[in-house]
Amino acid sequence: MKRLLRNTLRSSWLQRAVGVLAAEYLRLVWRTNRFTFDPPNVYERVEPQLPAIFAFWHGQHFLTPFIKNQDKASYRAKVLISRHRDGEFNAIAAERLGIGTIRGSGDHGGAFHRKGGVGAFKEMVRTLQAGCNVALTADVPKRSRVAGLGIIMLARESGRPIMPFAMATSRFVRLKNWDRTTINLPFGRGALVGIREIHVPPDADAATMEALRQELEDTLNEATRRAYAQLGRPGPADV
Repeated sequence: MKRLLRNTLRSSWLQRAVGVLAAEYLRLVWRTNRFTFDPPNVYERVEPQLPAIFAFWHGQHFLTPFIKNQDKASYRAKVLISRHRDGEFNAIAAERLGIGTIRGSGDHGGAFHRKGGVGAFKEMVRTLQAGCNVALTADVPKRSRVAGLGIIMLARESGRPIMPFAMATSRFVRLKNWDRTTINLPFGRGALVGIREIHVPPDADAATMEALRQELEDTLNEATRRAYAQLGRPGPADV
């Protein structure tokens, strides 16, 4: 029975069905929540600096495909998604919503090569060089709200700025897992917060890289706190 269930979950037809349903559900959530932007001119401020690296916390990422501004060409993007079988659902949903995918790990730990991290890193650099944005979670796998150095390395190698941001809705279900995954619900209010961008010098040494990693972590935490505060709801770090 367990083997049958495992094979069913891995089947391409089920993965596609779940991915399509997830995408259409998220489209419903986006269209039925009234979003505010902090700062109000966030798109005008960001657009001259594109292509960029859009960074967000794991578990707070479901609405991130909608950060693109009215399908403008300058906002086309690819998102980094793991090669794990659970990533197939996310990849299908992202592509249904008009977001390209890069498969591999953002973790620069011991499993970096095994998880396709080297190839994914090179593809992200090429994507940015081609004028396309890249989106990825900033935290280290299984360590919620702890930014890793991988995204800082990507910014140094590509010369493109990091744009940390948070998206939240007033109605949601929050899971009790390692990253406090938040499932956004329709028919409420939403907030998108992008405080400031982070630039990594091409000659950044180890100390500078660590300082910028900490700045990214602090900025994402502040953006997330502000997004939920604007909606009068507790953020994932407050529960």
